Amino acid sequence: MGTATLVTFIVYLLGMLVIGFASYRLTSNLSDYVLGGRRLGPGVAALSAGASDMSGWLLLGLPGAIYASGLSGAWIGVGLAIGAYLNWQFVARPLRVYTEVANDSITIPDFLENRFKDTSHILRVISALVILLFFTFYTSSGMVAGATLFEASFNLSYTQALWIGAIIIISYTFLGGFLAVSWTDFVQGILMFLALVIVPIVAMFELGGWGSAIQAVGEISPDHLNMVQGVGMIAIISSLAWGLGYFGQPHIITRFMALRSPNDVPKARFIGITWMVVGLYGAIFTGLVGYAYVANQDVSTLQEFGIALTTVDGVQLLDNSEQIFIGFSQILFNPIVSGVLLAAILSAIMSTIDSQLLVSSSAVAEDFYKAILRKQASERELVWVGRIAVAVIALIAILLAQNPDSTVLDLVSYAWAGFGAAFGPIIILSLFWKGISRNGAVAGIIVGAVTVVVWADFLSGGPGGIFDLYEILPGFALNLLVTVLVSTLGSKPSPDIVAEFETARNR
Repeated sequence: MGTATLVTFIVYLLGMLVIGFASYRLTSNLSDYVLGGRRLGPGVAALSAGASDMSGWLLLGLPGAIYASGLSGAWIGVGLAIGAYLNWQFVARPLRVYTEVANDSITIPDFLENRFKDTSHILRVISALVILLFFTFYTSSGMVAGATLFEASFNLSYTQALWIGAIIIISYTFLGGFLAVSWTDFVQGILMFLALVIVPIVAMFELGGWGSAIQAVGEISPDHLNMVQGVGMIAIISSLAWGLGYFGQPHIITRFMALRSPNDVPKARFIGITWMVVGLYGAIFTGLVGYAYVANQDVSTLQEFGIALTTVDGVQLLDNSEQIFIGFSQILFNPIVSGVLLAAILSAIMSTIDSQLLVSSSAVAEDFYKAILRKQASERELVWVGRIAVAVIALIAILLAQNPDSTVLDLVSYAWAGFGAAFGPIIILSLFWKGISRNGAVAGIIVGAVTVVVWADFLSGGPGGIFDLYEILPGFALNLLVTVLVSTLGSKPSPDIVAEFETARNR
């Protein structure tokens, strides 16, 4: 990496730390630290939700999947776009209203406990445990993505790259909490958007324009241009099922809770969905054009930038398909722009990890420490418990990410399914069905989470192909079924729970 690229990259990192320090001065209590005092505007909320959602997957995982398998890998993007729109359309406003009505809840476990008036704390504890379990894997995926970036860009070892990336992200999250995370996510979301527009367009022009680029891909592998080539019905359904995950992702739906007003939802939805659709197109085109570009590029030009290559069936390919965006950033642009684009990749990674660390730390501070261990803890004490939790959870995630063969997409898919299946049906039913009970919610969360773990670790690849179905679908369906059955057959919600439900719905 050239000096100009390195300087640009370092300036970006220092800017993120400045935001962290500034937010530190605005953070005085736990509500500020984990929800920003409910004062996010629609633009910041939308881009923050999008950036924390898409993560390194949008600039590393998805382009890599398209590069490796062609447009058949785009079904996930279709499912995500649909799911994100439905989440903004039907969940954002009711959740913003209900969390304020339900004793001003500031975390998902907090909301569920207040929603069902659960004095036993069982619902809070189980929810927090699920968050800590799956977010550790999710955070680990971000650490892997960050290490991949630093390893490819700075010629570091995987372990060195892993620790450097982790220290940077932990620093500003530790200091500034939710406001630091949201404002850095806003800046990172803009960077990601620009990068996903600029890179594929420049790459296409390098190949002679859109028509020439597509022709070049087709000449090498016509199957790369076919969305259904080599993809069975189970695979398509599994990819589309990713959209179900949105309803249960704590780091995304907390952005709904943090909006300054429910009336900001329509504007935030428009900004967020536009950002997402354009970003998905950019990622898909990056992978597709990259396939033709690398195959037709002189070997010495690629090796000059330290890009590792392999040959499969006579086609020159990247050794690691998830590095296609990094490769374009280094080859096609001058050093300063290259530094900005590499910063955009790090932005994608950081914007998700910081959100996950924050939600995990809030589970420790609000849902274990304050609710169970020290009910009289001061606000300052709780903020510091949250900060210490950030460091500890990050350390565990780093240890999980030590394997350099880990892929971003595999780790993300496991955690995404866990949250979607455990919380998705419960959030939806809590907002729209007054008949859901505390016991139904507890049973549903447990069944959803356990189904994901069992299906993914013990049943996947089983006979008949049905067990190759993405684990979020059976987990979501069984959670929904069990929650409705237990709620219908068990004791009914108390009159005060029903009255609060009606209050929230009327607002």
